Parts: sequence; structure tokens; C-alpha cells
Amino acid sequence: MIRITDLSHNLGTSRVLHGIDLTIPKGQITALIGPNGAGKSTLLSLIARLDTPLSGRIDVDELQVGACPTDVLARRLAILPQTPEIAPRLSVAELVGFGRYPHHKGRPTPEDRARVSDAIALLSLDGLAHRSLDTLSGGQRQRALLAMTVAQDTDYLLLDEPLNNLDIAASRSLMTLLRRLCEDFGRTVVVVLHDINYASRYADWKILSTPSCPLGSRAGAMQLVWR
Repeated sequence: MIRITDLSHNLGTSRVLHGIDLTIPKGQITALIGPNGAGKSTLLSLIARLDTPLSGRIDVDELQVGACPTDVLARRLAILPQTPEIAPRLSVAELVGFGRYPHHKGRPTPEDRARVSDAIALLSLDGLAHRSLDTLSGGQRQRALLAMTVAQDTDYLLLDEPLNNLDIAASRSLMTLLRRLCEDFGRTVVVVLHDINYASRYADWKILSTPSCPLGSRAGAMQLVWR
């Protein structure tokens, strides 16, 4: 599980998170829902060690974020940011292959290549594997990025608005896949969503942030968790 204890963080001079306490259960989908600027993406980035919190502690199972080696954390937890920086001339297969770097450190094995193939198949990208990213639609590129995250083969997936650029059918398909990752493969998914309908249908736990009760408030949305 992910345990967050008394977590606070500022962006510039603005307090974004204040005294957050939260336990995210393992093997299920937890959805973070709320308006822009509520601290959802900031929380994911702190869990993934993309930024250092002002104060507080985050534990992923027995690993303390910020104290454990980065490569060890990367084999336990993967994140798909809202706006990842990628080279447009990469092929889909090359992009997905980057997900295996924490495991092979630049020397891929047959197992690494098999994991890449599995992720490409899981996201229905077989016919696009050799296409460059700049020839794909926004939805296809989003699926390729998710395949890279899946190929990392971690217990935890942190996904920041993964439904961006997806139509209704593709969004439903992706959320169904996330349920399968939890139920069939034991993955834990923490996902930022704006559509409460998707959260209600597919997530086991929902964390709601509202303008009157943002993540950054001491009263905080961390108390608004329901199943």
C-alpha cells in the first residue's frame, strides 16, 4: 500500500498540499477527482519522487520515498505524467521499450523484449508498433505512453489524466483495461480523472476534491474517501 503521512507542499508561494494523511490500498483502483489546481497532479509527482515535499513522509510498501534508491522505486512504481516529454521520431516499440530501462539498465534481455511485446499487445498497438509517434493520433499516442508504463511491470501505476485525447469508446476500453490490470495481475492504480462517472463505474476508491474542500486544505479531501 501507499502511506502518506502529514504531507505538505508548496508551488512557489502557494500552499498546494497541507497536512495530508492517506492510505491507498493495494490491488485496487483509486481515483483522484477534482478541479484544476486542487493538487492532484502534485500529489502523484511527490509519490513518484518527481518532486520533493516540503514536509511529511510517503511510503510505498516497505520503501520510503526519498530515502530508497531511485532505481529500486522505479521497479516498484511507474508514473504517466499529464504532459510527458517524448521524442516524436521514436517508434511505438522504441517508446514502450523505455519502460524496461529500470530493469535492464541499457542491456535488454529476451524477457525485456517479451514484456514490451506483451504491453504492445495489451494496448492493441500491434499494427502501430513500427510507426513513429509523430504519425499517430492523440489517442493512439496516449495508448503508446500507457503501454510504456505497463511494460515497466511495476506493482503501482500512477496515471495523470490518462483519458486525455481519448474518445468515449477508447476511454471505456482503457478504464476496463485498468480494472483488468488490478483484478487479473494484482496491479494498484492511482488515476487522476475529471469525469466522476468513470470514477464511479470503474474505481474502487474515490478521493474527491472540491473548491470548498481542496487537497491543500487541512480539512482536506483525504477524509472524503468512499467505496
